Amino acid sequence: MTTMTVQDVIARVPLWKNATNINIYSLEGGITNRNYRVDVGNDSFHLRLAGENTSMLGIDRECEYQAALIAGQTGIGPEVVYFIEPEGYLVTRFIHGRPILPQELRQPKNIQRVAERLRNIHSLPAILGTFNAFQVVREYAQIARRYNVQFPENFGWLIGQMNDAEAALPASPLMQKPCHNDLVNANFLLGEKLYILDWEYAGMGDIFFDLANFSSNHELSTEEDRLLLDCYFGELNPQNLAHFNIMKVMSDFREAMWGLVQIGISDLDFDFREYASKHFDRLTENIQNTEWERWLRVVH
Repeated sequence: MTTMTVQDVIARVPLWKNATNINIYSLEGGITNRNYRVDVGNDSFHLRLAGENTSMLGIDRECEYQAALIAGQTGIGPEVVYFIEPEGYLVTRFIHGRPILPQELRQPKNIQRVAERLRNIHSLPAILGTFNAFQVVREYAQIARRYNVQFPENFGWLIGQMNDAEAALPASPLMQKPCHNDLVNANFLLGEKLYILDWEYAGMGDIFFDLANFSSNHELSTEEDRLLLDCYFGELNPQNLAHFNIMKVMSDFREAMWGLVQIGISDLDFDFREYASKHFDRLTENIQNTEWERWLRVVH
């Protein structure tokens, strides 16, 4: 972990250079970075200190900054105030809101709000960077092997199934839109509107990954999935549903591999093995679903 103190970082923010009334509060949550609320007079800010080795997780801080800047300008995310280089530390306006827990986000009115937010994201101007879930899994596997992390026994079979899914998916302009790619529950905040936080993994990618990632991370039911897709597309067709279900598997594969990489590189007190195993179990179960082969046929 970096030896730079939060006071050292604050001294590098021009907006705060002559401030005399600064209060700092450590924020809980997050298993990659350190987060602080910084009150300067009557204004509140969020300071995010990037963790070390996060480039191994596929995070490019310049790409994150640009995506966060656009999200803030359009009101989807918090306003970006300053970007500290070369470390990639980020200062944004602090949003006075509250977490919106999975069971609340699964309510029909909130599923509709999320679908609208995702349409907003996917309509943004092009952003830096790309996100391809299949390639991410391969890159994470290389890094995990470098750190001698143990893989599940069925990993070769899972990779084979993944390759079949990648080959089945058609080339589509829907796969080159600005995407968030990390729609875990902690990245939603309800203020005067629904905000989406943390743009570390943002890049041009497949809109179905965002939809599937939200569904997987919030354990939506089949009926709730259909509502999400109906709200997003207006009319659901079999190809889109198959694409979505394949990306739900890829969402779990990405999360599982992220956990394996963290086992190798992280010194945080978090059970990354249990995290990875949970997602490996779920993606294995979904591939063994009798519908899997049909999805691969229908998605063409």
